[in-house]
Amino acid sequence: MVISRAVYVAGVLAGFVGLACATTSPGAAVENPSAVNVVPASTLGVGDVFEVRVFSEPDLSGTYRIDSDGSIAMPLAGRVDVAGLTPNAISIALESLLSSYLKSPQVSVFVTEFNSKKIYVLGEVKSPGTFVYETGMTVVQAITLAGGFDSLAEKNGTYVTRIVAGKEQQIEIPVEDIGEGRAKNFSLVPGDIVYVPESLF
Repeated sequence: MVISRAVYVAGVLAGFVGLACATTSPGAAVENPSAVNVVPASTLGVGDVFEVRVFSEPDLSGTYRIDSDGSIAMPLAGRVDVAGLTPNAISIALESLLSSYLKSPQVSVFVTEFNSKKIYVLGEVKSPGTFVYETGMTVVQAITLAGGFDSLAEKNGTYVTRIVAGKEQQIEIPVEDIGEGRAKNFSLVPGDIVYVPESLF
């Protein structure tokens, strides 16, 4: 179940294909952001950090960073390959390994850093670029990481390009309205491309 380098690269390239479409056809944006504003289960990769909680076993609970070989070293369980797995799949794998030592172990996994996942902020921001995705990251946070809007930005014309069920979606996000409390904030997922167009006026 470990994700291959080819699959990972293909995913990155798919994101940049989305960027090309976003910069040429903003009018195709989805008008109902809430319809796709759902964070899906995401696989983990090298450098990601997660917390493991083993019920009633504080000595086995702890925080782990995925090593360069895609594994973690956990007491009793030993080296465990986790790259390419979802948090739920990691929980199940650890429960299976720990069942040799514990009676009916209950394991929970909570991701704290998605260092292997990126989001992209482009267009009329002060410092466009690629940024590490963080759990719960919103479009406002992403634009803040990119230095905020520049003077030519069409703030309410911002849109997010996202792959949903294998298809590209462009989602209009009224960021100025969000900042002024007139609209709900919008959560990002790894691979999202935030694009801020230039104002026409």
